[in-house]
Amino acid sequence: MNKLFVGASIIALTALSARGAAAAEAADAAAAAGPSSLDELIVTGTRATGMKAADSPAPIQVLGANALKQVGPPDLMQAIAQNLPSFNAQGFGGDSANLTLSAALRGLNPNDTLVLVNGKRRHGTGNLAVDGGSPYSGSATADLGLIPVGAIDHIEVLQDGAAAQYGSDAIAGVVNIILKNNSDGGALTATAGQNYQGDGKTGAWSFNNGTKLGDSGFLNFTVEERYHEHTVRGGADRRLYDINGNLLSTDSAVDAGVANAPGAPQVNKINGDPAYNLYNFFYNAGYDLGGGIELYSFGSFSHRNASSYENLRVPSKVSGTTSTGVKYYPFPAGFDPVETLAEDDYSFTGGIKGAFEGWSWDLSTTYGKDRDGIYTDGSANAQLFPVLAAVSATPIASQRDFYDGTFATSEWTTNLDIVKTFDVGAASPLNFAFGAEARQNKFEIDAGEPSSYFGGGAQSFTGYDPSNAGVHTRNDYAGYVDLAIDPIKDLHLDLAGRYSHYSDFGEATVGKLTGRYDFSPMFALRGTISNGFRAPTLAEEYYSGTNVSPSSADVQLPANSPGAVIAGFAPLKPEKSTNYSVGLVAHPIEGMQISLDAYQIDVRDRIVVTGFIYGSDLSGGVNHVISQAVLNAITAHGNTLDTGISYAGISVFTNGVDTRTQGAELTVNYASDFGEFGHVDWTGGLNYNKTTITKLYPLPAQDFSAAPTVITQTTLLSPSAQSSLTTATPREKFVGNAYWTLGKWSANLRETVYGETSELASTSNITTDLKIPVSAITDLTVAYKITGALKLEVGANNLFDKTPPNVPNLPGLNKPANGGNVWNAPMTFSPWGINGGYYYARVTLTY
Repeated sequence: MNKLFVGASIIALTALSARGAAAAEAADAAAAAGPSSLDELIVTGTRATGMKAADSPAPIQVLGANALKQVGPPDLMQAIAQNLPSFNAQGFGGDSANLTLSAALRGLNPNDTLVLVNGKRRHGTGNLAVDGGSPYSGSATADLGLIPVGAIDHIEVLQDGAAAQYGSDAIAGVVNIILKNNSDGGALTATAGQNYQGDGKTGAWSFNNGTKLGDSGFLNFTVEERYHEHTVRGGADRRLYDINGNLLSTDSAVDAGVANAPGAPQVNKINGDPAYNLYNFFYNAGYDLGGGIELYSFGSFSHRNASSYENLRVPSKVSGTTSTGVKYYPFPAGFDPVETLAEDDYSFTGGIKGAFEGWSWDLSTTYGKDRDGIYTDGSANAQLFPVLAAVSATPIASQRDFYDGTFATSEWTTNLDIVKTFDVGAASPLNFAFGAEARQNKFEIDAGEPSSYFGGGAQSFTGYDPSNAGVHTRNDYAGYVDLAIDPIKDLHLDLAGRYSHYSDFGEATVGKLTGRYDFSPMFALRGTISNGFRAPTLAEEYYSGTNVSPSSADVQLPANSPGAVIAGFAPLKPEKSTNYSVGLVAHPIEGMQISLDAYQIDVRDRIVVTGFIYGSDLSGGVNHVISQAVLNAITAHGNTLDTGISYAGISVFTNGVDTRTQGAELTVNYASDFGEFGHVDWTGGLNYNKTTITKLYPLPAQDFSAAPTVITQTTLLSPSAQSSLTTATPREKFVGNAYWTLGKWSANLRETVYGETSELASTSNITTDLKIPVSAITDLTVAYKITGALKLEVGANNLFDKTPPNVPNLPGLNKPANGGNVWNAPMTFSPWGINGGYYYARVTLTY
């Protein structure tokens, strides 16, 4: 763990604490407006200028910099999730998905939420989440962890379908991150914390600074470093120990050596946070050329190293025999494979905008790329090692670290946006906007070193072989028109339409009509009807790899591949949606706003990853063929599987279901002054969100199995995969926040209540409904201004150390109900995570 940077940051803070006290006090006064501002001018969801969040015809929530900072871990995804009830963050991911977690809006897939920075599209991650049975499966959206909170002025979250305005990926809504543009002043922050259990040590420092560029420009930049150590949850490995941590007497003499492993009996570390070290750099710049013309640019660079533990491999998993016939086991205590990530991510936007004879125009281009090197460390290749051992007369050491390959994704987008208002005799001028967009996406997989994929590959993660490798591109050209007007006093209408043409699947035409009527300054009604689409990501179309557990091998076939065709699957189509919403906005008393919006989102041809489709059952020493088509598909794709597994099969991204999401969101904002007892800003939000599957597409006929003596598969999605879409995220989520200030003191108290979540788990032909009951999580931060510029904060997230229930055990069977290998493991779909309480301290110098 890097401890030096925290001390260095504190020294720097002390040295600079005398600077800029007046500027710091002004910044604190602005922050005292609370977590969100009703008078904030917005640029999201409208092409008109000068619109306030309180007057928006569509539901928009604004999160200011102060709200984002009232969270313990220095992570943007958590900061949004802990402030917005309709936004849920992933707490744990399977395999490499644990290295880049995702978040979702209104219970849909993360890919259905478009992320913008300063109104421009943000590129996605190259690390695709392929783990089935998760509500976040298939996620390859923008990685919010690569955007430092210190660079952000505020965030505008449009909670409405907006594909007609912004194009693909906006079915659930839009998150628009507005960067700071200060030309002077800044802040230096250092923070450190850890979980109550004593692990997961976390630290970060961040430096933001604004400076002038000449007489008419600005440059604002932020540099940040963050680190986090592993957490481990759960008990002993059930393959080796009983639930009390006693070594099983039935273990072989070889596997009994695991008792000498570090941390025994808690030798399986798969349930926990990854460790990471992350560096982020962001800048935002502009220069006024005069005559109403401005140059602007912003961009970023990030580097991350991360690692996540996989299932323990028992000592007998890898063995070799010398050329003289002596058999030996190179890992007498077993080994813990670790999946690691070396990531470089960068983006650049450059543009010019201005006005000419009433026409406002904006021409920009944005390029972003994410490159992820994937490695398996501390592992071994169980098929390669015996081959090498057999040619040596003495025992040899096994290769431990493997380069598995690289993912890379890039996006290059060029936009032209033009706006003009016309006086047409209505209550307001007609705001006429139109524009065009050209976008190119690219996705590639580079093969790993041969030893990573030889035979069944390195244990826990098979490297990418030449059959997986490839470079894939797609071009998209689009045009849009947006008309906004008040035809009569107090009635606002906005009509948008968009046409897109994709090089790989053709055309998409969508539209949106939004209206708002203000009956009085105290009450308004608003509503929207729209249709939308989401293009499949290139990763969903072309990703290929093999997911390996101690007992199974799952070949992820590219959706657009000959192997998938053999298994009966068609190339991916775009998702299509129809969105309806209706709401009211009320200002019953001064300083209070109440909004209530109900919505329905119908998604057709929703892209999901199938459940595990069996090809063969190899358990008990007998090879039962479940589906010859599946085995033929694996062979056609060129895969060789681990000889020690019990089950072999495939997974495929496919247009597998139609879903309907219905919900409502209530928000309340109010400010109150208690005189000598201080000022309190109150915010409350309640989201109800229910997703149902309206159509489940059939399993291809060639994969169907009805053999009575072996595994039977009849559905495209397993019960677990279906429950991940419908019940694995809470239907109800309440966030209540009180921000109190009095002189040099301030405090933020937040209560988040999550409704019941559940997920079906199946093993040994037994299905169990895993349930997490209604849970309340309390967060508290207390701050004191040591000087006008220097502030100290202490706090706790999950103050009362609430943890999710453990996975129950199957009566009479030596395993948990989800088939996992760890006794007393937490239910990892917990909406608030699995680590329990976290406490921290933070010091900030504002100048």
